[in-house]
Amino acid sequence: MAMKNNGFKQCNSDHTMFLKHRKGKVTTLIIYVDDMIITGNDKQEISQLQDYLATEFEMKDLGGLKYFLGIEVARLQQGIFLSQRKYVLDLLTDTGMLDYKPADTPIVQNHHLGEYPDQVPTNKERYQRLVGRLIYLSHTLPDIAYAVSVVSQFMHSPSEDHMNAVLRILRYLKSAHGNGLMFSKHGHLNIDGYSDADWAGNVTDRKSTSGYFTFVGGNLVTWRSKKQNVVALSSAEAEFRGMTKGICELLWLRKLLTELGYKPTSTMNLFCDSKAAIAIAQNPV
Repeated sequence: MAMKNNGFKQCNSDHTMFLKHRKGKVTTLIIYVDDMIITGNDKQEISQLQDYLATEFEMKDLGGLKYFLGIEVARLQQGIFLSQRKYVLDLLTDTGMLDYKPADTPIVQNHHLGEYPDQVPTNKERYQRLVGRLIYLSHTLPDIAYAVSVVSQFMHSPSEDHMNAVLRILRYLKSAHGNGLMFSKHGHLNIDGYSDADWAGNVTDRKSTSGYFTFVGGNLVTWRSKKQNVVALSSAEAEFRGMTKGICELLWLRKLLTELGYKPTSTMNLFCDSKAAIAIAQNPV
């Protein structure tokens, strides 16, 4: 209510974001519980907003953004770099994995993780806690998204094999703890997406796994890997379902940018490696 009283409107694409457009400029406030970011290109409005909020709530100005919700923000010559290096090191320390040999990949190729009658159970609470922390880490580490998606499927009844897969992700993080996301200027705001899917890859229920990742202005901004809800009857169906999720994400990004005042002028592109799925998309009737 305080934001609306000050002329801000709640963003329809993200309800944690409030926007105010004035004289061709925009001021943005992002809030999560009691943490917030104020940004935009209207310095006068930003200053007025800070003064207003200080009269309404007890607040502390921490200066330029350097750390937010466990994510480190570094301004470099090449652009803005986001990482969770400290979070990774804390996780490796808590699990005693700092001295283990690093893994080259987050998960073994052609793994056969599933649910089997003779599987040996493991500590369920520890497993769930570790996977939860890995899910949060995947916000800045897209390279572990698929592996985390796989191990998160066994939260209700994890086995020793599942725990070993989690520990492999941790060993991979030892060599990748400095990785993150770089946002650089490329002179455009083109929205592009890529989607892919396997077919009947889950050994337990034969459901497929699809994934996508999207770029805005040449920078990777969102990604996801998830098991599909139904059993696909063909590889084309699995790929087409993956394309559906990808195009929904592109439409959401376009709507978000439009609300921010940066409506894309170019056509969105979604890339897929399945000729059959592309043919269905071009002629869905």
